[in-house]
Amino acid sequence: MPDSLKRAVTTPLLYFFILGDVLGAGVYVLVGSVARESGGAVWLPLLTALVLAALTAGSYAELATKYPRAGGSAHYVTIAFGPAAGSFVGFCMLAAGIVSVGALARAFAGDYLQSLISLPTLTVVVVFLALLAALNIRGIKESLGANVVATLVEVGGLLLIIALGAWLMLRGDADLSRLTQVGTADHGAIGAVLAGSVLAFYSFVGFETSVNLAEEVKNPRRSYPTALFGALFTAGVVYVLVGVVASACVPTDQLAQSSGPLLEVVRAAGDIPDWLFSVIALVAVANGALLTGIMSSRLAYGMSNDGLLPPVLGRILASRRTPWVAILATSAVSLILASTGEVDSLAATLVLLLLFVFVGVNAAVLVLRRDTGESDHFRIPVIFPWLGLASCLFLFTRIDGEVWVRGLVLAFGAVLALVNAIRARRNDVIEADRNGYGETTTKEDSHAEN
Repeated sequence: MPDSLKRAVTTPLLYFFILGDVLGAGVYVLVGSVARESGGAVWLPLLTALVLAALTAGSYAELATKYPRAGGSAHYVTIAFGPAAGSFVGFCMLAAGIVSVGALARAFAGDYLQSLISLPTLTVVVVFLALLAALNIRGIKESLGANVVATLVEVGGLLLIIALGAWLMLRGDADLSRLTQVGTADHGAIGAVLAGSVLAFYSFVGFETSVNLAEEVKNPRRSYPTALFGALFTAGVVYVLVGVVASACVPTDQLAQSSGPLLEVVRAAGDIPDWLFSVIALVAVANGALLTGIMSSRLAYGMSNDGLLPPVLGRILASRRTPWVAILATSAVSLILASTGEVDSLAATLVLLLLFVFVGVNAAVLVLRRDTGESDHFRIPVIFPWLGLASCLFLFTRIDGEVWVRGLVLAFGAVLALVNAIRARRNDVIEADRNGYGETTTKEDSHAEN
């Protein structure tokens, strides 16, 4: 029996881990972009995005309890469809993380910082990513210690916005009619909601990384679905309330033009100094970038060790035991992306990448229904994976052409997946010949036999 990780994660701990991962910086910077796409009813695309995220979350809940092992999306897709598909999904996860860091670096240089000090965007992006890389290289303990404080600050900032918005409504300084204004000059009502939902979907991503903890959860069959859906529901309530107060308290055009949209709510209330909330928002953005940067660099390091990326990315800094080459490489690509795209286009690119991952996971649930996996695992009604798959395929049609052009990086992922599949098959054949077997046995076959 191979060693397994210690099961020490309780339901409350898992809940707060997922909530902290989902309640990130997206809503701090994208509410204005959502308003620009959908109109005054910002809460509606946020609610739609919550429903779409919950459909795919159901597939993750089944797979995480059926195969409670570290590995995540790429592991499930590999079991269902083989190493080529698994490699492609792993690459999409890596690319999505790098794009997200680039988007958050760009957001850090926006109106929140400009309300404190006026600096060139490129200068801010370079310094910001350099400092994040330095903290990441210094060590995981220091990075996660900073995350605990930052998470408390960013959640407090969102609750502050909700409280200020409620105060504005009570004193009669809000326009509630904007909450029903759906549509723009470019989109009708339905098209506007769906266009806004693509961007709003970015605010809910993060739950998919929690499956890597399944092997360490005390009772994954009971704990994981409870924590996952509970955290998503909590985040959804907070986001919808933020959307409501932002729409009601700030004119839509003003909200749409701001790269620091929640700062407009603070200014409308007039009771909190601009600088104070700007600092809160900047902490939230920096924390999101730090966590995503950690994930991206470790994923690149792991893929290098598995032979999926160049070996140089597997080098470790001897004094700190951190993957310094992977950190520098992923940070450099994030810098290029932040220098060539706006926040909303980068966020849409991330959604495009994750849609490929979610398609694979929803399809994997359906393909693996006959595999028993762990006994008494959670089972989502079969209609939900089908709906999750359909929602992902539909969202593909709402992605703009320029985002698809940026997503041509996926072509490299497809080539990488094909090369890895051919190499894995060749290695299986060589190993079988060495052992004198007449036929090969793949990892997936071995898993099915066990």
